[in-house]
Amino acid sequence: MSSTTDTSSTSTQQVVTSLIFNGAIFGVFIAAFLLLRLKLKRTYEPKSSFDLINDEKKPEPLPRGIWQWFMPLLKKSDNFIIQQAGLDGYFFIRYLYILCLFFAISFVWIGPILLPINAANGVKKSGLDMLAYQNVKHPARYYADVFLAWIFYWGFLYIIYRELLYYTSLRQAVLASPRYAKKLSSRTVLFQSVPPQYLVESEFRKLFTGVKEVWIARGASELAKKVGQRDQMAMKLEAAETSYLKKAVKVIAKKKKKNPDFMPSSTIQDYVPDKKRPTHRLKPIIGKKVDTINYLKEEIPKLNSEIEELQISHMEAPPFNSVFVEFDSQYTAQMAVQSVIHHSPLSMVPAYAGIEPQDVVWFNMRMHWLERAVRKFGAVAAIIALIVLWAFPVAFVGMISNINALANKVHFIDVIVKNLGKTFRGLLTAMAPTVALAVLMMVLPIFIRKMALVAGSPSHQHVEYFTQQAFFGFQVIQVFLITTLASSATSVVTEIVADPTSAMDLLAHNLPKSSNFYISYIILQGLSVSSGALLQLVPLILFYVLSFILDTTARKKWARFTGLGSMAWGTTFPVYTNLAVVVFSYAIIAPIILLFAAVAFFLLYVAYLYNLTYVFQESPDSRGAHYPRALYQLMVGIYIGQVCLLGLFAVGKGWGPIVLQCVGLGVTVFIHLNLNSAFDRLMTCVPVDTMKPLDGKSDTPSFSSSGFVNEKDSIKELPQFPVRKYQPRSSLQLDQNTTSIRSENTYEVNGTVIYDNENNVTTVPLLADGDDTVVPPAPFWKRYFKPHIYLSYKVARSRLPEIYNLRDPNEMTSTLQIKHAYDYPAVSAKCPYLWIPKDPYGFSTVEIADLQSAVEITDEGAEFTESGDIIWNTMPPSSNYDDVEKENPFKEEDEDAA
Repeated sequence: MSSTTDTSSTSTQQVVTSLIFNGAIFGVFIAAFLLLRLKLKRTYEPKSSFDLINDEKKPEPLPRGIWQWFMPLLKKSDNFIIQQAGLDGYFFIRYLYILCLFFAISFVWIGPILLPINAANGVKKSGLDMLAYQNVKHPARYYADVFLAWIFYWGFLYIIYRELLYYTSLRQAVLASPRYAKKLSSRTVLFQSVPPQYLVESEFRKLFTGVKEVWIARGASELAKKVGQRDQMAMKLEAAETSYLKKAVKVIAKKKKKNPDFMPSSTIQDYVPDKKRPTHRLKPIIGKKVDTINYLKEEIPKLNSEIEELQISHMEAPPFNSVFVEFDSQYTAQMAVQSVIHHSPLSMVPAYAGIEPQDVVWFNMRMHWLERAVRKFGAVAAIIALIVLWAFPVAFVGMISNINALANKVHFIDVIVKNLGKTFRGLLTAMAPTVALAVLMMVLPIFIRKMALVAGSPSHQHVEYFTQQAFFGFQVIQVFLITTLASSATSVVTEIVADPTSAMDLLAHNLPKSSNFYISYIILQGLSVSSGALLQLVPLILFYVLSFILDTTARKKWARFTGLGSMAWGTTFPVYTNLAVVVFSYAIIAPIILLFAAVAFFLLYVAYLYNLTYVFQESPDSRGAHYPRALYQLMVGIYIGQVCLLGLFAVGKGWGPIVLQCVGLGVTVFIHLNLNSAFDRLMTCVPVDTMKPLDGKSDTPSFSSSGFVNEKDSIKELPQFPVRKYQPRSSLQLDQNTTSIRSENTYEVNGTVIYDNENNVTTVPLLADGDDTVVPPAPFWKRYFKPHIYLSYKVARSRLPEIYNLRDPNEMTSTLQIKHAYDYPAVSAKCPYLWIPKDPYGFSTVEIADLQSAVEITDEGAEFTESGDIIWNTMPPSSNYDDVEKENPFKEEDEDAA
């Protein structure tokens, strides 16, 4: 009994140590953030302080006080978050918020019931273990667990239903809005595995009506290689010229410091002799050393000629089996992508709508169906193999987390652990495993993304989606299951060896002990990770330290200042989904985990709400696709939690709870299958009734080629709605002069009845993009239990920011851009326009004259100071298309804007 108590106490010590250690980190990081935020606007409020994004998305600054920003941030409305973070960011923030709220509410009603039941008259566990399932002695008490599990798990299944309904409604409203319906990508469909007969434009046009443009993907590997080589050489020449000029300016600065009356000449060779000009070797170490500027001045024009010849003859290259097709409207594009096109199996599939030109993975445009199938199977097999191999180091981490139990039975481990002392022993069992797990998982995304490319993902968004699924599998199996089993097995390994028949009973009683390890893991995520996300330590170091070493040209300095961070959804969602899976698995077994989880998800919610609205730029648009995937992945936690309870009841011989738990598990499976059948297709297509005018005469953005409404020069923060409370926007405003209430659910506008029942059946013509009728206000409970009304497509439309009625400012507009939009990028690529700083002595003018016959080059918009530092005030020049010059983004004087 003493060893059991010691183990329980040690388990509680893990949590206490983790709480103290991570709490200290949290305090330091938050204090640093609160102080630095007031000073370093470029790092902590770049979107509101500088002209780095389009005016329509530029938020109003938060209050400048140390704490004054907090409540205004939490009060930001849904449409503000959508405007700033896009659909992907909005749904991720909503994801964290819903989990936080659900865990908090669940603890409020589960805690007062289960905690006393677990603690009273149990098997005399101590510490946190006394509050968990393993302290229960009497099987009759299992009924409380099973009935609370029903409410807990089924309640969240209902939330998943509500969120899937809301997601599909909002997604459809966004995709049918003028902003998306008029995008070139929304009207363009990618068809793969196209039969050879249709790899001719004239033949392909026979398949569809409404075809405007056809791009047949063609091989250009040699061209792409040479374009990449030219870009590299151009940037090398730009860096060499900048370095050459900088040396001269610094030499003159030294001479002026010694002699203020010094008058410099206009000949750069007077200050930088030929032997000190930039040089490089043609091959590493053993290659011939050449003058960089002279060599590249001669080689770039030669490479330009070769590239131009390949570009001209590009159409002679054999076609891939992929075709991009632009249709005259979003409606006709959706009709094409939702159709069965060819009579042969696996022909003209898969088909995708909405892929932006810059997001295409061109390597995967050439795959035939057989190669794609083999590659996908190989990629999945490689990931499964890695999961199996990864089990060994992860299992070792799990053993460390429960090393005290192992030390009781293994002498040399016991000696080592005792010599560490109490403090170091707590750090070893609490911090070392969690940190080791985080480090192990950092190297996996690189491999998984590579496998996504191997599997044939057609766009960067599909790469992220593949990564989300695979990385979640790693998280659940390695971070959760393997670690849990290893940790539990460590504490009972000697007993199992002595009596193998007791394995099931011993593991069932010791499995709940791993909950304390995961409480430590949740504390790590909630305290250290959330505060670290706010502090942005790595970007801080890169911007203020390494930039002085790495950014040696005006272009690099411009890119450093104007480049904003973004989220990688494929690896972000799985981390927190797995965290939620852990909580769902242990929620009934160890209810105290709900409290820690609620706090952790709230802190993460605040951190990401701040970063996504005021710091990060919008990631490549996946149109919210990662959110429903994450919701479905939470089902894993629901299943694990229910199966674990079933196993524990079986070991405890609670036959009544076993039957009831089987019923609960069966209901979960039934609901899961029906959710799939109800929503899977809605999450991939744009429904016809959201695109086509249903009155037969009106117009919708998806159905016609008409223009936009009321484009505005600048939109700051748009009119707000209360946080997560629906208030409709409508052209039919209800007021005392035009509206009368005929019954509880019937409204009259100018004598016309627009609602005749609670389901909002209208008597006025309904348009595809949503009628303008108003959903009547209702109490919270009614809105919560009637999502088909209050989370409907119509309601979702009213939550969209006004920017969705405006053209995307980043959308292609020039004829040349559109002509080559879905061509292989190298086909229309031009030599980069070089950009060097202007010096006070005219050296840059001479160098430009010397190089202009070989490359386009300018010194406008960047200059050297007399001390040799580089400053810039415009964006780099571009030779690809007619770009509008961007003004200096420095909005105001700030010491970090250097």
